[in-house]
Amino acid sequence: MNRSSQEPDPALPRRVLRPARPAGTRVTVGAVEVGGAAFVVAAGPCAVETPAQLSEAAAAVASAGAHLLRGGLFKPRTSPYAFQGLGEPGVALLERARSRHSLGLVAEVLDTEQLASLIDHVDMLQVGARNMQNFTLLKALGKVRRPVLLKRGLAATFSEWLLAAEYLLDGGNEQVILCERGIRTFESATRNTLDLASVALAKARTHLPVMVDPSHATGNRELVIPMALAAAAAGADGLLVEVHPRPEEALCDGAQALTPDMFEDLMRRLPAVLHAVGRSLHARPVPAANVRVL
Repeated sequence: MNRSSQEPDPALPRRVLRPARPAGTRVTVGAVEVGGAAFVVAAGPCAVETPAQLSEAAAAVASAGAHLLRGGLFKPRTSPYAFQGLGEPGVALLERARSRHSLGLVAEVLDTEQLASLIDHVDMLQVGARNMQNFTLLKALGKVRRPVLLKRGLAATFSEWLLAAEYLLDGGNEQVILCERGIRTFESATRNTLDLASVALAKARTHLPVMVDPSHATGNRELVIPMALAAAAAGADGLLVEVHPRPEEALCDGAQALTPDMFEDLMRRLPAVLHAVGRSLHARPVPAANVRVL
């Protein structure tokens, strides 16, 4: 049966494209807005490991000016013997860090069973690269009213990335942020290839905010700062950066984690790049004086 020329092409996205919302979408995560004129930085360890490690990391990124704390509780690892994350016990550690430093929380969800553990405790749910086309998870997240950070798949085309986001919007969740984190190519000198052209294209073709993860994109902490600055210049709305107080002791992806000093250097250098493209760094929320630290 031939499809009528009046029917939308099911292979093309509808709700994520710029004409659906020409003014653009702004997503509120914790106390900050992503997608406006101000640039937002999420930073923290790849995985929450111990109370001391998370406490040090949160203090370091907050002091340097980060707005959101990223910390993985459920980790999808290539090897079944690698550290899989603390799971539910780590939720209380993240909430304690939020209370102490007024940082919004970003944590990855791997499957629908974990939603109950995270939905009421974190400010944004992350869909990792390996789950970009986990359609059961995407449909479930489309029904929640919580911001979702959708990472591009390891070998996903630009169109596949947008169609994954379409699942979320089609389900009714309009609080979606795209995240470019590098794709696999023939290049082996870096962990992945950071596709900054797709960042500019996503900003032009869609109304969704776009963040960039230079840590996973490069796999090398020496490359994270240059690529983070390049992402800001390319029009990204924010960064997702891995920071560990002692990367050499990290249980997950230590080679790509910035030290606190390196992250502070990045935050010092960002404003000049943002100013050059007509933007500014988002102001840091001021911790409330009456917040009780658990």
